[in-house]
Amino acid sequence: MLTTGPVVFLLDVDNTLFDNDRFAADVTAALDAQFGELERKRYWSIYEELRDRLGYADYLGALQQFRLGCEANPSLLRLSSYLLDYPFAEGLYPGALETVRHLGTLGTTVILSDGDIVFQPHKIHQSGLWQAVAGRVLIYVHKEHMSDPIQQSFPAPHYVMVDDKPKLLAAMKHKLGDRLTTVFVRQGHYAAQAESSTLDPVPDVTVTHIDELGRFALPDFRADSAYASPE
Repeated sequence: MLTTGPVVFLLDVDNTLFDNDRFAADVTAALDAQFGELERKRYWSIYEELRDRLGYADYLGALQQFRLGCEANPSLLRLSSYLLDYPFAEGLYPGALETVRHLGTLGTTVILSDGDIVFQPHKIHQSGLWQAVAGRVLIYVHKEHMSDPIQQSFPAPHYVMVDDKPKLLAAMKHKLGDRLTTVFVRQGHYAAQAESSTLDPVPDVTVTHIDELGRFALPDFRADSAYASPE
């Protein structure tokens, strides 16, 4: 358990701080260039099957299965290097690091991500996000089911959760109630899909781009100004 302040910011990674849709498009282009359309489709079919079964994205696990039947293809090693050496820092949304640093002046910042236990922390390290939160990183299979471990790791009177998935925000709001402020960042394909969804409850705060939070003061995250210091 780490010492925290009165407010903990729980920050998602993919399509919140990091443009994962762009990363997926770049992987698609690399697959097309090195293997062709049919093999590209086979890779993404394996990826989708793994994600449905495991509950998280597993790019390296998909590559392990993808290699079967084409072990002699030297492009396999090039694709492996491409995934590991991808310029993750360049994939951050404009102003993402600056926003994390700003939020760190308002409270304790924590990366809270879904993902596998190898590639996802690698991405967070290589992007600079790990350093930006001083190593306060949590990675789960389904973070919406982990409210107790999150609170045990970073206890605080109040939490602010920043994510691109409003359904996940709603699920966490049901668990933490008024102790949680939910911030919906309208970026990426999950955010676009949410336009046609009925949300209960709706996010407390909605922004179009992550860098908008870089201009927020602490009371902006709560309409009742509950964070104001006592006189």
